[in-house]
Amino acid sequence: MRENTPSSTSLSAIPSEHAQQIRHLAHDLSNALEVILQTSYLLGTQPLDENGRQWHEMLDKGVQQAAGINQQLREYLRRHC
Repeated sequence: MRENTPSSTSLSAIPSEHAQQIRHLAHDLSNALEVILQTSYLLGTQPLDENGRQWHEMLDKGVQQAAGINQQLREYLRRHC
């Protein structure tokens, strides 16, 4: 995973009302991703044919990546707001 975080000296602070809204959205995204993560886990416990396994692997990788990006966003907000 890459981290695209410019140095903090080149960033201006995010206004608090925007930061609060972004935190709320990141929280809601975390909740939605948790449903997908758990569903993917349960899907992985079922017998799947080769195509099903490939689709499951794609789903799992994508949701893991999205969860990682969301975590980076939340960490960024903690450091800069």
